[in-house]
Amino acid sequence: MSNRLANIPKRDNRRGIKYYKYIKYPPIPYSINDLYVSTVSGDRLDLLANEYYKNVDLWWGISIANSDIIRRDSFILDEGLEIRIPANLNSILSRFKKLNK
Repeated sequence: MSNRLANIPKRDNRRGIKYYKYIKYPPIPYSINDLYVSTVSGDRLDLLANEYYKNVDLWWGISIANSDIIRRDSFILDEGLEIRIPANLNSILSRFKKLNK
């Protein structure tokens, strides 16, 4: 459970500049074990990932699970949002790895 880019292949463009191929994210189904939290001032995706998963690199799981609520261009969350913290993390990571082989 570390950096999501660790196993994503890199490619070279015509100038020799390396870049990552397109990253695919799995849909994150609802679970009765999911947690729901209301955001407060200062909440960020990486800090919530650290609090609930003990890993700041897993911020994207919270973001994908709340794509209809959370802006994609910021780690910082608006105050007063009710967001879902997915509980089935191992299943999500497994599907992510399969999609990005």
